[in-house]
Amino acid sequence: MKITILTLFPEMFSALEASILGRAQREKKIQIEIVDIRAYTEDKHLKCDDYPFGGGAGMVMMAQPIGSAIEAVDPEHGARRIYLSPKGKRLDQETAIRLAEGGDLVLLCGHYEGVDQRAVDLFIDEEISIGDYVLTGGELPAMVLTDCISRYVEGVLSPQSLVDESFSEGLLEYPHYTRPVEYRGLVVPEVLRSGNHAEIDKWRREQARAITAKNRPDLL
Repeated sequence: MKITILTLFPEMFSALEASILGRAQREKKIQIEIVDIRAYTEDKHLKCDDYPFGGGAGMVMMAQPIGSAIEAVDPEHGARRIYLSPKGKRLDQETAIRLAEGGDLVLLCGHYEGVDQRAVDLFIDEEISIGDYVLTGGELPAMVLTDCISRYVEGVLSPQSLVDESFSEGLLEYPHYTRPVEYRGLVVPEVLRSGNHAEIDKWRREQARAITAKNRPDLL
């Protein structure tokens, strides 16, 4: 799977070279390409933004550099093109799985006050938001989406890792413990040390439901 990210700030994406995503790229499980939108502007000063028609605060990213960049990286429109935007559909696990199974992606990172709507109308298939809040740009959301999707690409994680986790069964995940058995007066629950897997599964289900009821009752 190839994920191409279009941005004005490519230097922000060095984090994708670390940890699990870095290993997945080295093992050719996924391919992540970072593209500088400024390389496609027709402005001699490499300008990619301008004042909004109608007035208002901030600057708006211009349609031309965005359109030219998208056409260069995806000339046949073989990838799904996504604009990371607060106006988009909120990202959830179901969306991540759908995108992971749907082939290559092109992610557009907005910045400043957003992008010229014509770039969205002409070149974008879907808008996605990572939450009900506003950030300074789409770079961090693009990294979140890339991480979330990549976990479901075959070979990136073990299959079991994708089963016992938050949202996999409509509940938040149960608590985890490791050595030592006692830490600062807190002891690992006895059931987890019992070796009785039926009781362990029961305890984990009960804990998952209790945590969900407390923190995300809407999921119940």
